This record gives sequence, C-alpha cells and structure tokens, in this order.
Amino acid sequence: MDRYPDILEDILHFYEDSDDEWDMLLAETKREEESRSKRRNKHRGSVPGHRIIRHGRVEGHERLYHDYFAPNCVYDAFFRRRFRMGRPLFLRIVNGVEQYDPYFVQTTDAIGNLGLSSLQKVTAAFRILTYGTPADSIDEYVRIGESTAIESLRRFVQAVIAVFGDEYLRPPNNNDIARLLAIGEQRGFPSMLGSIDCMHWKWKNCPTAWQGMYTGHCHEPTIILEAVASQDLWIWHAFFGLPGSLNDINVLERSPVFATLTEGRAPPINYRINGHDYTMGYYLANGIYPNWSTFVKTIPCPQGLKRKHYAAAQESVRKDVERAFGVLQARFAIVRGPARFWDEETLAYIMKACIIMHNMIIEDEGATNDNDFDGSGENPIVQVSHVHTPEFVDFIQTHHQIRSNASHSQLQSDLIEHLWQRYGQ
Repeated sequence: MDRYPDILEDILHFYEDSDDEWDMLLAETKREEESRSKRRNKHRGSVPGHRIIRHGRVEGHERLYHDYFAPNCVYDAFFRRRFRMGRPLFLRIVNGVEQYDPYFVQTTDAIGNLGLSSLQKVTAAFRILTYGTPADSIDEYVRIGESTAIESLRRFVQAVIAVFGDEYLRPPNNNDIARLLAIGEQRGFPSMLGSIDCMHWKWKNCPTAWQGMYTGHCHEPTIILEAVASQDLWIWHAFFGLPGSLNDINVLERSPVFATLTEGRAPPINYRINGHDYTMGYYLANGIYPNWSTFVKTIPCPQGLKRKHYAAAQESVRKDVERAFGVLQARFAIVRGPARFWDEETLAYIMKACIIMHNMIIEDEGATNDNDFDGSGENPIVQVSHVHTPEFVDFIQTHHQIRSNASHSQLQSDLIEHLWQRYGQ
C-alpha cells in the first residue's frame, strides 16, 4: 500500500509535463504564424524583399519612340550625336539582337502588363556604352531598373559579338589585303598592312587580390588591348584581356596576330623594294617592339636628311592606330573611363562589342569605299594535311623568318632609300 502514493505522484507529474510541452508548442506556432503574416504584409511579388516601383514602361517606350524613331521625331537632328551612329544602322543592330536573343522581345507578364520593349533595352545598353554612365542613371528617361539595365547590357554585347563578330571582327581576306597594300603603296610603305599598338583600360573594380597583377606603369589596375588598325581606322585585330603589369612585348608573345602567317593560312605577299625581294607584309610599330621582319619602326635619333625624312614619315603613318583608339574612346566612353564591372569576362565582351560597332560605323559612313565586308573574298578553304613533318618544318621556318633581325634591318634601309627617292628629293 505504501507504493500507491508514489505511482499517483508520477502520473500527476507526467500530465503536468505534457501540458507544459503543449503550451510551448502552441506559443511557437503562434509566433511563426505572426512572422509569416508580417512577411506577407511587407513583401509583394515573386522575390521576397523586392521593392516594386511602377516605372511606367509603356509611357517610357512611347516617349522614346516619339523622340527618336517616329517619322517626325523630336530629336531627329541629334540621333547620330547621341547614339553614335545613323538610325538605319541602329535599327539593324536592334533587329539582329532581337532575333538572336528572345530576351529583347517585348512580352507580357501573368496579368497582361506589357514588359520593356527592345528599343528600351537596347537604348539603355547604348547609353551605358556611349556615355559611360552608371546603370541607375538611365531610369528617369528610359524607365528601366538598374538590375534590368545591367542585364540588358550583358546580353546586348554578347548578342552583338555572336551576330556581327564574324563579319566585323576578323582578319583581312584576299580583297582586304589587296586594298591595304594599295593604300600602303600610295603612302610610301609598300606591303604595309597597318599599324599595331596597345591601349590600357582602367579597371576601377578590380578585385583586391588581383590588383598587384593588373597594376603596371599606369600605377592603377588596367587591362590591355592590342590592336591593328588601317588608315580608315578599321580595327582588323583585337587581342584583349592581359593584365596591365605586362608591356607590349609580353602581350605580343601571347598574341595570335601572326597565327595565320605561321600556320601557312595567310595569303602570299611578294614585293620588291630597292632591288630586294620580300615575302611577308609588315606593321608599323613604336620603339618597344622587337626588331622582327614583320615590324617597321622609327629611328630614335636620326642622322642625315634621309633618315630624318623616313622617321617623320613612319611616325606620321603609325598614328593610324592611335587615331583608332581615340575615335573608339570618343564613340564609346565606357572604354575611356574606369570600368565598373567586377568580372573580366564582361569587360572583354564590352570591348569586343564596341570594336565591332566601331567597324560597323566606319562601313556605314562610307570611309571604306569598296571594301568587301560580306566575306565574298574570303581565303580558300585549307585542306587538312596529315603529313606532320613538312608542316612542322614550315612552321619553324616561318617562325624564324618573322623574328629575323637581319631582314628587319634590311627592310628598314630599303624603305629609307625608297621614301627618299620618291618624296625626299
């Protein structure tokens, strides 16, 4: 009989503990429900915490259309100044980008509201490229949010490269080379293919861990662009992405500028100057480049009338690539100012897209006259050979010919005599 009170006491404790656990469960459920209710009242839309702003997309599209694209638009005389190109070329780019990427096609949401038009998205990307403005500064006119403007820019530059890159950023074909050689002959440099140089683009948002690698003589992080340009400012070669701590020689060692020549796919160039025969074209370069047979450099301290005349002519013609850099930066201010993106891949897309549109503007404005930009004068298709030894021997031989110091000195001496006989006397 003495153990019954203990059993009753244990039963009472069990029910008391169960009641306490039940109260705790109810309190926790109530707190969770209140938290959910607060979140439902605070947030709207599919993204928690996303603030909804009624931009007025339709009104923004109508204003943009009437200002620049209507038959009797308001700013017809200012279109080229603000978009850096004529209206037909701009609409051609818009149509090409819209057909390539469905992102630029205007759609409706689940309740039937119209989204942003292709003109709004492409105009937002153009404003960032041409004026170098931050993405959140174009919302007041184009009526597009900051994140959408950045996404439009990323997709736009990728689409431009995919649609127009093969035509407007390629090595010269047979017809192009013939035209470039004729221009070089008229300017006193037979078989000249253009001028080569490098440009640095400041990278403002370079990651801290990479700043030492990307900082060079500019004393701030930069990314290097190597380019070849002709007299009409067309950029035939663009190699971008190496860190700013490298110099022009380091960039040249990694550049594919002579890839087609060493692989035997370049069209043959045979010419004769001052009684000597040559089989490769050349580029005009500044003094830092090596003494290769494919480079013609100036004379640092020329002595005598012939050498002074040659140095002045070389330095004058070599400015073509410097002019190309200046026009590229003037048209697209984003490559003149500090780059604000964090990833190098996006910067490479932006640079290539700007160069492609730069070449498209040159063609549209008629500076290239009879150039064959449709690719009809392409080089013949190279048949794949399985004979390895002769190809390797030819590759090594061409490699040594490109880097020949003796050919470089002989070519420079012949050009000095050629220019003096033609223009100096």
